[in-house]
Amino acid sequence: MQRLLVIDDEPSICKAFVRAFSDDSTEVLIASSAAEAMAIYETSLPDVIVIDLSLPDMDGLELFRRIRTIDPCVPCIFITGHGTVQSAIEATKLGAYDYLFKPLELDEIRRLLDKAFNLSRMLRIQPILADSDTEPALGQDAIVGRCHAMKEVYKAIGLASSQNLNVMILGESGTGKELVARAIYHHSDRHLGPFQAINCAAIPDALLESEIFGHEQGAFTDAHRQRIGKLEQAHGGTLFLDEVGDMSPLTQAKLLRAVQEKVFERVGGNQPIKVDVRIIAATNHDLKKLVSEGMFRSDLYFRLSDMIIQLPPLWERGEDLQVLAEYFLRKYSKEFKKDLRGIAPETLAQLQNYHWPGNVRELESVIKQSLLTARGNWLLPDFLPPLGDRLTNLGKPLNGDYLSKEFIARRLSEGSTNLYLEAMALAEAQLFKQVLTFTAGNQLKAATILGISRVTLRSKLKQLGIDAADFSSRD
Repeated sequence: MQRLLVIDDEPSICKAFVRAFSDDSTEVLIASSAAEAMAIYETSLPDVIVIDLSLPDMDGLELFRRIRTIDPCVPCIFITGHGTVQSAIEATKLGAYDYLFKPLELDEIRRLLDKAFNLSRMLRIQPILADSDTEPALGQDAIVGRCHAMKEVYKAIGLASSQNLNVMILGESGTGKELVARAIYHHSDRHLGPFQAINCAAIPDALLESEIFGHEQGAFTDAHRQRIGKLEQAHGGTLFLDEVGDMSPLTQAKLLRAVQEKVFERVGGNQPIKVDVRIIAATNHDLKKLVSEGMFRSDLYFRLSDMIIQLPPLWERGEDLQVLAEYFLRKYSKEFKKDLRGIAPETLAQLQNYHWPGNVRELESVIKQSLLTARGNWLLPDFLPPLGDRLTNLGKPLNGDYLSKEFIARRLSEGSTNLYLEAMALAEAQLFKQVLTFTAGNQLKAATILGISRVTLRSKLKQLGIDAADFSSRD
């Protein structure tokens, strides 16, 4: 269970955090003073900390410094009023994860805490390289595999960890790029330094530049205050750029300068800022093809690719599929309070005959879904969710359906075990089709309207089986 420590002398704020975030997966601890907070911190070791800058017995910034001397990796989020803006900015420069302004907005807090908990997991849990019969501890993330291709990946991780080089991790979605990035960080000389991560595909182009480089007050419409970007926060450590292939040309150009000269400016600023940051980038796109098409800068590609690690898709890994399936079965059996001891041969045959477009992530999802309905001590074929074309059919209306209350009710009555993905894909398909109809099939205009890059749009359309050319002749 993840732990959140909230340090604030206002009982209403503490109670609000408890009401909003206490559940089966999150324990919320509260403290009204710095002394109480340190006592709780030393005994409970929270995963994320929220600190009010104005505490009755100590300045919040001083408390943060004390916590950092004990654990420099725990993400700390500051709560601040209008009178302590500069202190919040100073805290971010010193390594705080982020800061929030009162009055607090629940949606903003939730988004920030989700990212902070994910970063905490990345920093605290070092992925184990499980290339032998050694069994990782339950709950421990592991890079599992014994095939020749994975052994080459292990060698590359060792080599990359020992050198201060930028690394590019290539591989299809679900192959474990984040795990490899974390393994490199944890084994490197920078493991005591900060680690910041950005998913370039999940942030609209207009905001990505600010997320990476930060911005000055008044730089754009909503830039009410100065903000420190992830590149500056990662000074002395590592910046992980996931899905870097989705980055816009303008952001690519600014990142190139930062990589080459170790200098950048915040958005709207002209003050050069020096940084010492190692960059680990990852993408599921064919970057060489994007370079040839003019979608990705060749000079940036070479700067980020001092070393390249290629992760194999699951269908190329042979006997690793059985090793991974058995690993996930052991890992989640205890979590789901099941007593499954193995996978039946006929079940394994079905798994081996499937092409796994979602790779290891999809296999993990299938095993987890199977455990929900499994009985007895063996995983039988009847417990598997329907495989077939699980991903290629997503987004194609079933029997002419569209996302509606009737569709959801029907799928519930049919016993769907994959309703979230079905619903999200249908919603995306409806959205993209309507936007493409509006733009008469113009993908550049569609990407601009959607607030995503053309690369992301093309990837989504391919996944959903939508051809933009079908919309070019429509009114």
